[in-house]
Amino acid sequence: MDANLRFWRAEGQSFFQRFLLWADALDPLLLLKSSNEIKRTRLFIQTNEKTLSEPIQNNQTKQAFLLSLSSVHPDTDKIIPVLFRPPAFMPITLPLVIISSVQRQAKRSFFWQFVFHTYTTAFTLVNGNGTPKAEEYSLQQKQIFLGLGAISYSACVGALPLTVVNRYTLKSSVMQLIVRRLLPAPLFGLTSAFTVAMVRSPEFDKGIEVMDKNGKVVGVSKKAGEKAVMETALSRAVLFGTTFFLPEVLVYCVQRARFVKNPRALGPVRLCVVMSVLAGMLPVSFSMFPQCGEIKREDLEPEILSSTEETEFFYNRGI
Repeated sequence: MDANLRFWRAEGQSFFQRFLLWADALDPLLLLKSSNEIKRTRLFIQTNEKTLSEPIQNNQTKQAFLLSLSSVHPDTDKIIPVLFRPPAFMPITLPLVIISSVQRQAKRSFFWQFVFHTYTTAFTLVNGNGTPKAEEYSLQQKQIFLGLGAISYSACVGALPLTVVNRYTLKSSVMQLIVRRLLPAPLFGLTSAFTVAMVRSPEFDKGIEVMDKNGKVVGVSKKAGEKAVMETALSRAVLFGTTFFLPEVLVYCVQRARFVKNPRALGPVRLCVVMSVLAGMLPVSFSMFPQCGEIKREDLEPEILSSTEETEFFYNRGI
C-alpha cells in the first residue's frame, strides 16, 4: 500500500479529519514545488516511514505528507502534472464556473461548458484509480471516446435551456427564473457526476485492486471499482450543484434585503460569493468519502474471498 493511502487510513478516519487535511493539501502554494522537491519529499517519507498507526506529531513529516498527497498519484507513484493536481482545481475551475453561470447565449454557454467539462473530465481521469492500465491502445481509445462523448453531451444538456428560451422567445419572469437561476445547479451537478462515471467506467468494467489491512493486494474487484466511481461521482455532483445553487440564493437574499443599493455592485458581490462557496465546498466534497476506501468481505466477489480470510479490504477511491 502506498504511503499516501496509509496516511489517509491513519489520519483521515473521520470527515472532520479529512476536511482539515484537504484544507491544507489544497493550498495553491504547493503548486510552486519543483519535481525535485517532490521526489526528495517522497524519499524522505519512504526513509522515515513508520506504521502510521498513531497520529503524526512531527510537523516536518506532516508537511512532507501534505506535499505528497497533493502531488503524487498513490497507485502509479508518479508526479501528477501541475494543472491536474488537487491544489490547481479551484484556481482553474473558478473562472470557468463564473463565466458559465453568466452566459445568456446558447452558443457561448455551450462553448464555456465544453471547456469546463473538458478540464474536470481530464482531472478525473488523471486522479482516478490507476489499476486499469492504459498501456493498451484500445483502452486509451475507449477512455478518450467516452470522455469526449460525455463532455459533448454535458455541454449540450447545459446549453439546452437557453436554446429553448431564445428559440421560442420565452421572456416571462417565471421562465427566466427557472432557466437562469434554478436549472443550472441540478444540471451542472448531474452532468459533472455523469462525466465522472463515464471517464472512469473502466474501473467498474475491469475492476480495481483491493488490499488487506497490511497493504497486500489480494485481488481485483469490480464491486470495489463501482463503489469508488459512484462515491466520486456523488461528491462531484454535490460540489458543483452547491456551487451553482448557493450563490444564487445568497445573492437573491442580498437583493431582497437591499444590502447593496447599487446594481453594479452585485457583480463583485456575486464573484466573492461564488469564490467563497467553491473554496468551502471543495474540501467538503473531497472529504465526503474516505480517500482510502473500505469495503466489507461480504461485498466482494467469491474468487477474491477464496484466497484470504480477511474481513476488511481497502482501495484507492481516487478524486
